[in-house]
Order: sequence, then C-alpha cells, then structure tokens
Amino acid sequence: MSPLALGFLGIVAMLFLIAIRIPVGFAIALVGLSGLYAVGGMVLLATTLESLPYNFASQYGFVVIPMFILMGGFAEISGITSDLYTFFHRLLGRVRGGLLMVTTLSSAGFAAISGSTMVNAVVFTRLALPQMIKYGYDRGIAAGCIAAAGTFAALIPPSIMMVIYALISGESIGALLIAGIVPGLFTAISYLISIAVFVRVKPSWAPAPTETFTLKDKFESFQKTWPFALLATIIIGGIYSGMMFPSSAGAVGAAGAFAISLMRGRLHRREIGGVLNSAATTTAVLFFIIIGGLILSRFFVYSGFVDEIVTAIEDLGLSRHLVFIIIIAMYLVLGCFMDTVSMTVVTVPFIHPIIVSLGFDPIWFGVILIKIIEIGVLTPPVGLNLFAVVSSAQGEITSSQMFRGILPFLMVEAVVLGILISFPEISLWLPEMMLR
Repeated sequence: MSPLALGFLGIVAMLFLIAIRIPVGFAIALVGLSGLYAVGGMVLLATTLESLPYNFASQYGFVVIPMFILMGGFAEISGITSDLYTFFHRLLGRVRGGLLMVTTLSSAGFAAISGSTMVNAVVFTRLALPQMIKYGYDRGIAAGCIAAAGTFAALIPPSIMMVIYALISGESIGALLIAGIVPGLFTAISYLISIAVFVRVKPSWAPAPTETFTLKDKFESFQKTWPFALLATIIIGGIYSGMMFPSSAGAVGAAGAFAISLMRGRLHRREIGGVLNSAATTTAVLFFIIIGGLILSRFFVYSGFVDEIVTAIEDLGLSRHLVFIIIIAMYLVLGCFMDTVSMTVVTVPFIHPIIVSLGFDPIWFGVILIKIIEIGVLTPPVGLNLFAVVSSAQGEITSSQMFRGILPFLMVEAVVLGILISFPEISLWLPEMMLR
C-alpha cells in the first residue's frame, strides 16, 4: 500500500472510531499504534511505546499545562472574576448594551489568568447571565455574547490550546503565547465596537440603562482588581520579558492565585481538593490525547505520508494561498463535528509540515489555527461553548435562543479572522519584539 493510501486509511479509521464514540485519545492512539505496526512491525511499535510517552510526559516544560489549570481554578475561587466584573459594570453602567460590553471586557481579563474557553463560558454564564436577564437583555444575545467572549481564552495567554499546538508542532511555547495577545485584544475591541452598533440597530437587544454609579463606587471597585493586575503581569510580563519560562510563569501564577484565595479566606479543604483533583484529571486527559497524537504523528512520518502529501500538493501546481484557503475550509467543516483538542492533535502532525513547506510562518499559522478552531466551538451541531452555556444556564436559555444569539458574533469573528489572515503583522509583531 502506498504511503498516501496508508495515511488516509488511518485518518478514515480514526474518524470512524470517534464516530462510534470510542474515546478520542484511545481512537487516535489505536490508529497510530496499528499504523506503526504495519510500517515497522513489533520492533517499531515496542520502541515507540517504551520511549515516547515517558519522554513526552517527563519534560519539565510541559508542567505549564497543569499550572495554568491550577491558576484558573484558584483565581475563580478567590473572587477575582466577580471583582473584575463589578468594576467594568460600574464603569460602563450608563452605556447602552453596557452589560454585553462588561461581559466582553471581563472575559478578556479572565482569559489572562485562565487558559480554557469552556471555563470562561461557564464562569460568566453563572456571573453575567442572571444580571442581563434581570435588566431585560435579549436572552439569546446575552448567551451568545458569553459563549463567544469565552473564546478569548484560546488566544490571550495563558492559553492551553496554544500550548497544545506548540507541543504537537515543536514550535516555541513562549512565542506562541505572546503571539496571541494582540489578536485576542483586537477581537475583544471588535466585539465592543460591534455591540455598540448592534444595540443601536436593534434596541430591543439591550434596554436603556437606568443604574448610576458614583465616582467613589467606581474607585472602590477598581481597588479590588489589583489581584487580577498582579497575576496578569506575572504571566504576560514574565514571559515577554524573558525573565520566566512559560512553565515558571505558570507555577508562580498558580502560587499567586492560591495565596490570594488564602488571604481572602475563600479556601477550605474541600475547595483545595476540588481544584487539585480537577487540574490532575484535566491534565491526565489532555496528556493522553496529546501522547496519542504524537504516536499518530510518528506513524505519519515513518510511513512517508507527510512527505508524500507535501509532494502531492506541490505537484498539483496550486498557489500557496489557494492551498491555505482549502486548509481553512477543512478546519471550518471539522469544527462543526470535533472538539478543539481532538482537531488540533489529529490534524497538526501533517498540516504543520505543509504550512512550513509553503513558506507560511508557523507562529502566525498557530494563531490562525486557534482562531479557526475556536470559531468551531461556536458553531452547531457540536458547538461545545454553546452547550456549556445552555447547560450552565439551568433552563434560563433554550438551544434555539442560543443558536440565534450566536449569529451576530460569528459574523464579527469572520471579519476578525479575515483581518488576521490579511495582516500577519498583527500576530507576529510582539513575538518579533520579544526575540530582539
């Protein structure tokens, strides 16, 4: 069997296993191991099983994943998120659509101390949705804003998805984390501008504000945001300045979030155990899926599939931009049916070499890839962020309201994606400054 046929057979087999509800990590690993056996026999299979999982999991740099998860867990318990939300609420209380803007800004802020889009969506469903319902906001638009703003965590460091892309592709974790800052902030600003336009075109989406807050109220709430500023500075400033590796910044950030929770009297034995258990469980699942992806990647390399597919694309004579458009279309379709981690682990092993061979910057592509697959969590029928919001809303939002409310934000995402693709400098400016 030719390398191309063997590789595509492996991809089809993997998608079939996932479709019949075999856990993603097992499906990917099973196909990778079977492929290695077919290519190199028992010797290659045994060598891979003996070395690859240990060599991956034992690398100190990968401690960044559990540290980021721990920091997000302790930050939520400490009340940092609610303090940030209260400050923005008082700051924008007199602006029409202000609570939508408050949710956008607070989610962008929380993204700087959390690494999970789904966690962002769940946290702000509990925090912001009751407020918006109370003041008469359109429920679908409110839920759509929460789900869409949750994706900021995929770009703004500490982003777990950026780390996973770096681990699979072999690119710099620090450069990728820094590359997501400007695109993440640009997306948040685009949301603010769009919300201001939306609520004027459709006044029924957000009623006229009635609350007023004094300067004293605003200043008092601002004073309580110092823990957020401290943690964000540690993470982003530490990595950008080169004073800390990402793993070190994550460890210091997690310790800082723990200390803040302790100082505020929010930590009890049950909460500590819950955060530690969640971090350990999530890390184990992610590592299992990533190790499966690395086994699959080794199969693609040893079988000659990667070299063959790169050569085949070059022989077609297509322009590199057309190939790039085809790759984007592929991810948009996959995003409707697969979760973000699975999609990244399955596709990056053979898409990354194609991107490099076509002369595209792999750091820039990482930003675009994360942006695309996070759009996927906002599109049905899978739409993980959508269902996270509906589930956390406890009956306050229906699926039909959710699907209707997300549409305006998907339009904003499409425009932002087009701009990020057209102007790579937006993503590469900060990493290039960091390396000077």
